[in-house]
Amino acid sequence: MAQFFFFAIFVVTEGYLLTVMAYDRYVAICRPLMYNVMMSSRLCSLLVLVAFTLGLFSAVVHTSAMMSLNFCNTYIISHYFCDALPLLTLSCSNTYLNELLIFIIGGINTLVPTLAVVISYVFIFCSIFHIKSSKGRSKAFGTCSSHLMAVGIFFGSITFMYLKPSSSNSLEQEKVSSVFYTTVIPMLNPLIYSLRNKDVKKALSRFSVGR
Repeated sequence: MAQFFFFAIFVVTEGYLLTVMAYDRYVAICRPLMYNVMMSSRLCSLLVLVAFTLGLFSAVVHTSAMMSLNFCNTYIISHYFCDALPLLTLSCSNTYLNELLIFIIGGINTLVPTLAVVISYVFIFCSIFHIKSSKGRSKAFGTCSSHLMAVGIFFGSITFMYLKPSSSNSLEQEKVSSVFYTTVIPMLNPLIYSLRNKDVKKALSRFSVGR
């Protein structure tokens, strides 16, 4: 239960932090002169606190509902961590409420950030297309590409994992999907975001030339 609790906190918090990053890019590209005002240190701290609070709330709700179940089947989980769906398969209680909570809260925690990201990027792309120089447009797209890649993999894998009919559940597919948003994305994030760093680009260029 402790593992499931902290997993729920961090996965929900990461989703909302990706949303905050979309807003940050919106302000940087669409309101550059107001960036220091609209993205002050106080506001950034507040946004991080809100993201963590939403993650904590979701974790408390899911864990409380999970702890109310009786587990009378085998204690061997056919998974590599204590995720919600594999835990529910071990229960001999009625899991309808748990599945409903996963669908509702998981749906809100997926659809709301996704919608916010989409709206942010609609305004961002409109602003980018009004940039006259190709160099300026390329720089703006480069600023957004790494974030869009992380958002697509993260929310895509979560949607596939939790927001599909239970009749279509496949344990092997769930394992592969969960690997993406729990392991692959955290491993890729440093690489994805560091590729925007000029020093990293120069080092990669020297490495490729040396080979």
